[in-house]
Amino acid sequence: MTEQVEGFDLVVIGAGAGGLTAAMYGARLGLKTVVLEGMMPGGQIINAEKIENFPGFPDGLLGADLAPLIERQASAAGAEVRMFTEVESLESQEPYLSLSTPEATFRAKAVIAATGSDFANLGVEGEEEFRGRGVSNCATCDGAFFLDETVAVVGGGDSALDEALSLTAFVSNVIMLVRGNEFSGQAHLQERVRENAKIDIRFGHTVTAVLGGDAGVNGVRVKDAGTGEDSTLDVAGVFIFVGTDPRSSYMSGFIGLDGGGHVETDVSMRTSSPGLYAIGDIRSGSARQLVTSAGDGATAAISAHRYIESRSWPE
Repeated sequence: MTEQVEGFDLVVIGAGAGGLTAAMYGARLGLKTVVLEGMMPGGQIINAEKIENFPGFPDGLLGADLAPLIERQASAAGAEVRMFTEVESLESQEPYLSLSTPEATFRAKAVIAATGSDFANLGVEGEEEFRGRGVSNCATCDGAFFLDETVAVVGGGDSALDEALSLTAFVSNVIMLVRGNEFSGQAHLQERVRENAKIDIRFGHTVTAVLGGDAGVNGVRVKDAGTGEDSTLDVAGVFIFVGTDPRSSYMSGFIGLDGGGHVETDVSMRTSSPGLYAIGDIRSGSARQLVTSAGDGATAAISAHRYIESRSWPE
C-alpha cells in the first residue's frame, strides 16, 4: 500500500491560540495552510474559567468561548484545521520538511511548531495513583466534584491563583501550598486571593506525598520549610499548578532542545533548521501568556511566508 503524502505550503502543529493565529496569518498571506491538532482546538485555554488579560475583552470571557472564535477566524481565512491528528516525528527531505502522523505523511515548505505544554508533575508518592481520583490540573473541569469540601492548590503562579479563585465557587475551603515565601503570579490575582476568606495561604510548604484510599484522595503530607516539620492536611482533592513541560518530544533528534525541552529561536521565531519555526510555550524565553503566544504566531507566519517566497521550489 502506497503511503499517503499530502503537500502544503505551511503546516502548523498545534491549535492553541498561537497556532491558530499563525494559521490565520499564513492563510491570509496566500499560503496553503493546515493545522494538525492531536486533541481539540483551543489548547489549555479551553479549560480557563475566565480570561481577563486578552485585548478586546474588558469584561473577560470563558476560554471555551475564545478558542472557537480564533478557530473561526483561521478557517475563514482559508486554513484547514484537522483534529485528532498527532504528529509523531519531523524530518528534513530537502527542500521540504516531512511530518509523520498515524494517518498520513505531510510535506511542507515551512512548519510552525505550536504544541504548547503540559502541566508539570510534583513527582511525589500518590500523585499518579490518585490522578483522576482527587488529583487534578483543572478546577473548571473538576471543581464541582468537591462541593463543600476542603481542597489543596499547589503552586503560586498565575494558574494556581486563578484556579484557587475558581474553586471557591464550589468548595468550602482552599488551602494554597506555596513552596516559596511569596506568590509569583500577577499582582491583581494575588490581591483577589488574599482578600478571599475561603482561601488559606501557606507559604514555605512543600507537598511530599498525596494520601488516599479506595475512595480517592483524603489528604496530603507537607513539609514546613521554616520548621522542617512534616504534617498531614485533610483534603478531598489536590490541584497541581507548579509549572509546565513543553510538548516538544516529536522534535527530539531533529533539532537541539535545551535542558527543559524548549526550542531556541530568534526574534523572528526561526529555529536552527531552515523552514522550522517555534512559538509559544515550547520556545525558550516565552512569556507563556495567551497574548504573547498569539503574537509569536503572527511573527512566525510572516517569517515563514518570507522564507517560502525567497526560495525556488521543485514542481
